[in-house]
Amino acid sequence: MRPLSILISNDDGVFAEGIRALASEAAQRGHKVTVVCPDQERSATGHGLTLQAPIRAEKADELFAEGVSAWGCSGTPADCIKLALYELLTEKPDLVLSGINHGPNLGTDIFCSGTVAAALEGTLEGIPSMAVSIACFQWNDFEFAGELAMEIAENVIKRKWPKSLLLNLNIPPCDCKNMGALRWTRLSIRHYQEQFSKRQDPRGNTYYWLAGKAVKDLKSAGDGPCEWPSDVAQIESLAPSLTPIQPDLFWRGNLSELPSIEVNHQLVR
Repeated sequence: MRPLSILISNDDGVFAEGIRALASEAAQRGHKVTVVCPDQERSATGHGLTLQAPIRAEKADELFAEGVSAWGCSGTPADCIKLALYELLTEKPDLVLSGINHGPNLGTDIFCSGTVAAALEGTLEGIPSMAVSIACFQWNDFEFAGELAMEIAENVIKRKWPKSLLLNLNIPPCDCKNMGALRWTRLSIRHYQEQFSKRQDPRGNTYYWLAGKAVKDLKSAGDGPCEWPSDVAQIESLAPSLTPIQPDLFWRGNLSELPSIEVNHQLVR
């Protein structure tokens, strides 16, 4: 295919191995690659934007493969995409990639994911976008994930990426020889137990550390064909999960399920 102009970001920061592997793979395929990502880790920042402080960007080409143009940005992942699109790039990219994230982005956890937020910012700007994650915080081999992500992105672009489609790719932490087949998946509903760890500092003051253990309900999932597995179930079977997401969060249940609301007409202006 023709060389693409690709913008890459993440939430793990400019020094993360995952983003370097993804940028390197894209550059090796002949694409024009620009990286604009946080200058330090900003995981779980969701779609937060920096409004009360200046945003700074410094060149970081030396951290990446030859031919990759890179900036480390003081803002959030969503800030990075906005800054790239409106200030740092001279032309609109053909593709936005976010990742490769060090850890999973499954189910409803995507709402707090900086990785997904960066890709979503691209989607909102009408650019084909995909978030890429390795579903394990300890896994450090990103080569296959980079190859798979680029294969998927190139294939979908060839076949005309649907408008407002955000792809969320999660890859299991195992050797590719032992990996199952890629499948379309539905978002799981993620719940957590013991969300906070209560502790005391050396002065005896109480503080709380957000932790939590995910309750993996493999059957719960949102809209989508009933034969599709949930993304959590797919990863549990050691197979890559590809979930189509769109920015529209509008209610799609039956209208009869909505509660009736009676409002004093004097309150309505």
